[in-house]
Order: sequence, then structure tokens, then C-alpha cells
Amino acid sequence: MNLFQKAIIEGIPNEIPSKKEYDLNINHAPKRKDILSKVEKELALKNALRYFPANMHEELSQEFAQELKEYGRIYMYRYRPDYEMKARAIEDYPGKSLQAKSIMLMIQNNLDYAVAQHPHELITYGGNGGVFQNWAQYLLCMQYLSMMNDEQTLIMNSGHPLGLFPSHSSAPRVVVSNGMVIPNYSKPDDLERFNALGVSQYGQMTAGSYMYIGPQGIVHGTTITILNAGRKIGNDGLAGKLFLTAGLGGMSGAQPKAGNIAGCITVVAEINIKAAQQRHSQGWVDELIEDINELCLRVKKAKENKEIVSIAYLGNIVEVWEQFEKENIYVDLGSDQTSLHNPWAGGYYPVGHTLEQANQLMVDDPDKFKKEVKSTLIRHAQSINNHTNKGTYFFDYGNAFLLEASRADADVMAQDGIKFKFPSYVQDIMGPMCFDYGFGPFRWVCASAKDSDLKKTDEIACKVLSKMMQDSPAEIKQQMADNIKWIKEAGTNNLVVGSKARILYADSQGRIEIAKAFNDAIKNNEIGPIILGRDHHDVSGTDSPYRETSNIYDGSQFTADMAIQNVIGDGFRGATWISIHNGGGVGWGEVINGGFGMLIDGSQESERKLKMMLHWDVNNGVARRSWARNEEAIFAIKKEMERTPELKVTLPNIVDQKILKDLF
Repeated sequence: MNLFQKAIIEGIPNEIPSKKEYDLNINHAPKRKDILSKVEKELALKNALRYFPANMHEELSQEFAQELKEYGRIYMYRYRPDYEMKARAIEDYPGKSLQAKSIMLMIQNNLDYAVAQHPHELITYGGNGGVFQNWAQYLLCMQYLSMMNDEQTLIMNSGHPLGLFPSHSSAPRVVVSNGMVIPNYSKPDDLERFNALGVSQYGQMTAGSYMYIGPQGIVHGTTITILNAGRKIGNDGLAGKLFLTAGLGGMSGAQPKAGNIAGCITVVAEINIKAAQQRHSQGWVDELIEDINELCLRVKKAKENKEIVSIAYLGNIVEVWEQFEKENIYVDLGSDQTSLHNPWAGGYYPVGHTLEQANQLMVDDPDKFKKEVKSTLIRHAQSINNHTNKGTYFFDYGNAFLLEASRADADVMAQDGIKFKFPSYVQDIMGPMCFDYGFGPFRWVCASAKDSDLKKTDEIACKVLSKMMQDSPAEIKQQMADNIKWIKEAGTNNLVVGSKARILYADSQGRIEIAKAFNDAIKNNEIGPIILGRDHHDVSGTDSPYRETSNIYDGSQFTADMAIQNVIGDGFRGATWISIHNGGGVGWGEVINGGFGMLIDGSQESERKLKMMLHWDVNNGVARRSWARNEEAIFAIKKEMERTPELKVTLPNIVDQKILKDLF
């Protein structure tokens, strides 16, 4: 047994480990607001110290109190492991259960320095998307996973390992919930308070459910979005066209990489220089520019030469929109991917401040910080309006930009005062073109950690999709073609950061066929075990009125039955682990997310589970979208009922609007 395995099995050490220096080379989370009363701060300390025996409390209480005072949270930095944080090969993990080992692999991938946004604060992405609240939780969780067998289930409550409970081999090995607070206590300040107390956390979507695969996970969806946005503005392709957006830190380097794959010029603004430099060094963005005049000249040249290039501007996005307006630089496509679901705690920064100045203002004078963010959003929206009046196609990327802009009284509302004047990308693109047909982000991870396995899975997936496309109806041929092109080029696009993972969009039939082909390859010893998953931003897993379900118009976009049913259904159909979250890409209190992970090992049992679970995981959402009277979903669910005789779905009867005309 090596040192890494011994450390995992040990869990929380019996002796207090030596103190660790605060590493200034790491991208750290900003200090959180001082929101707790004196009594609550004492409670936060009691909550933290219950992980440790009483003889350690005096020493640790001093340190944890200082962390709470200095950072607004108790992270327990001292307990950060000494070993390298990365996704290892599955056989490198100690334990009795292969399923449990697969979960350990995914947890470590989420906290890999190359993957995580703030690794020492256990934040994977989105500014506050946490895997755990503190390092004691990490150590205890990994210890439990190393000792569990396939007749046990680990319960995770907002990062806290409640314990191992007897279950059975077909039950999930882990059940994760994050932020599931009572609805009346689901406002942003409630999150700050509960998180500071150590009793709840914001798991984002795939951060707190151990299914994040680095920027690649967002790149594919962004690529599909840009390609289809390009088709909405013309049929002459994206060569020489400009895509302007923001956010490299919280939501990774997906946008510039996606722009390159789609074939346009991408300019993305990022105020966090460390984050921009990291994405540049990883190859996710081609160029860094910090002078606005230099940026304008560079973009003009790129447009003239119809270059495919991505440029990160080290500064505030508002500066870019306004300067491009002055310089008469035409923006073809516009969006925003800052972490605006977290507007008051580092998700969006006011213009006229450096990152350091803004972070200080956030703590010293939160009311002033909030006021300046709102005034920046007003300016931001005004400049976008000026550009869209010239023909720019602007779409909300589901990060709560339009929602928070409307709350700041920015000019983003339609004439009816109810809808936004700009569409969500789900409303205009992903909903009707993908989700309603059952297409969404299917993911897999090669648990062997071998490049050769990833290459083989790419080949298998491409073969399966190419065969399926021959019989695909006209309605989904474009989706199939886009994804075949994606998977063919995936290796050369160098998309892997962290685990040997891949993503593509597929419907339930595609996901099942690909997964079955993987399982057959494992059985034939062509590849090692595979971990299946998806983004929660999908057909069925998420209820979010301003993003995933924004193209639902029957009033049910504010309900969360679909996400809850999704997780429950996945749980008893064979998922290895399941997760449910309050909060996701659009913010705490604004969305319910459901997700899963599944290990397949080449067995007949794996094939049985994947067929049953993947079918439900997608068609639950298609059925709900069909009931909302979405034409594309009605088409898709009827097709699925023909393919699957055991499936019987309630279909809507369409009402002639003339009948309702004079009734009220």
C-alpha cells in the first residue's frame, strides 16, 4: 500500500497536521461577506470542531476563528492533503467497491488544480460551486468511500458525509444533496449565512455532484450554441464574424475554444488576470491583450483577414462593448458568461475597479459594491442595446445576466414588461433545436486514465452515431451531423483537462447505443471501465425558468417536479450515484438541478442498468416538454413510443386560440 492509499484510508488524522502556508500562486476565492452575528460565529466554530476530538478543540478553535474572520468561511486549510490532487487510474484507489473507487476518481478530478477555479477553497467553478465546504469533509468522504462495499450507500448532505447506511447492490452507492433548504430561506444572503455556518453549500451543477470534466464540458454546448446562432444570422458561415462575450474564470475557458471550433473571431473579457493566464497557458484562448486600443486594432485586422482566433481582453466587458461602439466595430454575436448567478460575491465586477479593488470593496462596503454592480449592469445593457439596434444578435447564456440586469432596472425588458427583449439561448437555440428532441450533454470518463481508451471510445461513439444518422429523421439530421463532426475532431482539438473525458450531444437512443457499445468493448477487454454522466444542463435534469426550462410556456417553468422525479427515477434504475441541488448556473433559489453518475464494467448487469436508466433520464424531460405543448417534443416522444412499446405518455390536446378569444 502506497502513501496516497494510506492517507485516503486514514481519513481525518489522529494528530493535528502541520500548518500549511497560504499559497499566493493559487487562484483563491474572494473573501466572503461578514454576515454572522457573534452567537452565530460561535455556532460556526462548534459546527466545525465537531469533526475533531475534544483534545484538539483549543488549538483548532483559534485557527478556525481566524479563518472565519479573515475569509468569511472555515476551510480548514491545515487539513489539505499533501498528495497531488488529480484523477488517478481507478485501480490506484483503495477500497472494496469498484463503484466507490469511480466516485473517488471523479471527486479528485473536480479538485484538480488544472480543473478547479479555487482549489484550496474546494470551489470547482462558478465562483461558489463547491464540492465540499471544508477539508475535513473531503477526508472523511474519501475514507468512507475506501471502506464501503456494494451493500452500502453513503449519504452526502451539502458536503457533509452523514455516514454509510445498509442498502443493496442495485441502490446508488452515494446520494448527494446540496443546498436543499426550505424555499422561504433560499435567498442569496441565506446562502451566505448557511454556508458560513457550515450547514449548507452551493454545489453548482456538476461541481457538488462530482461530474465536472473541466472546460470541455461547457465547450461542446457553447460550440453547438455558436454554430446555431450563426445559422440564425445567415447561411454564409462564421468566417470573419465576431462573437463578443465575457467570463474566463468562473465558467472556464469554454467560449474562446468553442469560437475557434465554430470558426469565428471570439473576444472574451476577463478581469481576473490569473484566470486568463491559466486558460491561455492551457491553450483555451489564443491571445491576451490588456490595452483596449490594441484590442480594437487586432479585431479589425482579424475581421479583414477572416481569421479564426480567440482573444482575451484583460479588463471589464463594459469597456469592450462601449469601445467597439465608438470604433464602429460590428459585433455579429453577443453574449455573457460571467457568474452572474453570484452577483454580490465575485461573480460580476463593477467597471472602473481592478479585481483587487473590487474584492476589497465587496467586503468593506457591500452596499456600495452592490450599487456599483447595478450601475455597471445598466451601462452594460445600454451598450448591448446600441449594438443590437445595428443588427447584433445577442442571447442570454443562462448565467442570470438578463435576470440580474432587470433587477438593476437596466433596459432589458420587452414591451409587455414580462418577458426579456433578448432571448435565452435555450429559448432560441438549445430548447427547440436540442432539448425538445431529447438531445443533451452525454459525458463519459475513461476510468483507466489511458489516452488509448479515450481514443477508442471516440471511435466507438463516432461509429454508432454515423450508423444512426443513416436512419435519422430530417428534424434531427443537423444535430447528428454537428456531433459527428465534433467527435471526429475532439482528439485534435485538445479538449482534455483533468480526467480522460469526453462529451457529445445525443438523444436517449444515441446515449444507450453508445453506452452499450462501450460496455461490449469493456467486456472484450478493448478498454477499461467507463464512468457515464452528463451535465445537469440537459433535457430532463433541471428545472430553471430562466434557462433549461425557459422554453416551457404552460406556467410549469417555475415548478421542479421534473428534476426531482429525474433523480428519484435514476436512483432506482441503476445509477451509481445521484445528486440533487438548489442552485446551478442561474443561482441559489432560482433552479433545482438533478444529476447522476454511472460506472459500467462490461457486465450484463451494467447493460441492463444503462438501458433502463438512460432511457428514463432523457425521456422524463421529453415527456414533460411534450405536455407543455412543445411541437418538437411531441414529435420526439411519439417517435420514442413507437420505438419503445412499454412507454405510454400522456399527450396534450391543442386548443384553438379563437375559442378563448372573448372568454375573459
